[in-house]
Amino acid sequence: MQSCFWRKILVSVAVFFLAGSIWAMHSPPALAYDNPELLPNTFTPVVDLAKALPDLQEEKLVKDLAQFEVDTGWKLRVLTQYDRTPGRAVINYWGLDDKSILLVADSRGGNILSFSVGDAVYELLPRTFWIELQTRFGNLYFVREQGEDQAILQALDSVKGCLVQGGCNVVPGLPREQWILTLITSIVGGVICGFAAQPRTDKQVFAWQWALIFSPLWGILFIAFGIGPVVTRTSEWLPLFRNIAGFFIGALVAYLSPVFGRPPSTTES
Repeated sequence: MQSCFWRKILVSVAVFFLAGSIWAMHSPPALAYDNPELLPNTFTPVVDLAKALPDLQEEKLVKDLAQFEVDTGWKLRVLTQYDRTPGRAVINYWGLDDKSILLVADSRGGNILSFSVGDAVYELLPRTFWIELQTRFGNLYFVREQGEDQAILQALDSVKGCLVQGGCNVVPGLPREQWILTLITSIVGGVICGFAAQPRTDKQVFAWQWALIFSPLWGILFIAFGIGPVVTRTSEWLPLFRNIAGFFIGALVAYLSPVFGRPPSTTES
């Protein structure tokens, strides 16, 4: 029994080393962690190793970022990569400091965008801003519809706009998908409020006590998730009006649902 146990252990160890040797022979060479040879000899704020940007678009972006640095003092840098990366060499190449923002676009992951941000930037743009920025413009659906170049450019436009106006807590703009989600939460909040306000007795018209009891639930859905994301991301009144209308329509339908479900009365002749 004991010899059989040790034989299994030896076989497992042998299989492990055999698999490791095969992987080492066939795996691609490891990427250099510090590879300055990939960087151009002349200075440029955009290093497009993955060729994600058309030439004319890259030239315009280089001029825009250089002028933005002159006007504001903020350093915006862009690195696109795929199977090769300069690694930490970009720190010395660009002189990254507390007022620097590095956008890295790499299509090998689920989200192509990542950001390296200086400490001074966080005073104006918190960490939640960068998470939302990455998920909005770097997700595969956006890249598939708009392209990698638009993911980079629109993310940079959002950053520049927020830096110019003195900071943002959220990414400006309200995508259609996000607005639909806020509309749904507004309607659901209205439905909960309408059900809670249904009269419990014949003499009661509006059960405001029950509506008040359930106010934390429908208030969070309507105000925090339905109104909050809209007013903090856009000044347009139409999405706000639609969400408010959705709340009241949902509340009215839920409040009147007993009337709709009541069987019609019949009179005997």
